[in-house]
Amino acid sequence: MTRVHTRRRDSARSKRELLDAAAALFTEQGFDRTTVREIGERAGIDPALIARYFGGKVGLYVETLRSSAEAGVPDILQPGRLGEVLDKVRGAGTSPIMQAAVRSHDDPAVQNAARATIATRLTDPLAARMEQAGLPHARLRAELAVAALAGVALGRTSGVFADLSAASDADVVELTTKVLGALLDH
Repeated sequence: MTRVHTRRRDSARSKRELLDAAAALFTEQGFDRTTVREIGERAGIDPALIARYFGGKVGLYVETLRSSAEAGVPDILQPGRLGEVLDKVRGAGTSPIMQAAVRSHDDPAVQNAARATIATRLTDPLAARMEQAGLPHARLRAELAVAALAGVALGRTSGVFADLSAASDADVVELTTKVLGALLDH
C-alpha cells in the first residue's frame, strides 16, 4: 500500500501537482481507467483534495483539457507543426485531447470541454487559415483535417498498421502533409 505523504502545501501548488499527475495518467491510461487514488498517489497528495479543488475526477479531467488549451497553438499545417504533433503522440502516447478527438464522453461537461479544447488548439487556427484563403466549408475542412490527423497518430501507435508504424517520421509527416494539404485546395 502506497502512503500519501502529508506535508504542508499551498493550494496553488497542490492543484498544479494534481493537474500534472492527472494529465500524465489520463495520457497513459485514459480517463476511464484512471482512478482518483492513482492521481493522488502520483502527485503525493491526498486524493480527497481532487473533490475539494475540482469537484471530482470529471472536473479534474475538464481542467486538464482547459489548461492544455490555454497556450496559443499554431495550425497543424504550419511548417514543423505536424511533425511535432505526431512526435508527441509517439513519445508520450495519446493525450487527453487526442483521446477526446476520437471518443465521445458520457458526461456532457467532459464532452463540451473536449470540444472546446480541440477547437482552440487544433480546429480554430486551421479554419482561420482556410477562411483567409477563401475556401468554402472552412470549418468542415478543418475538422476533417484534425480527424484525419488523429487517425494517423493513433494508427501509428496502435500497431495495427504495420507499414504506418514502421515508417520513418519524415515519410509519415511528408505524406500526411500532402493528404491534409489537399484540404487547402479550392
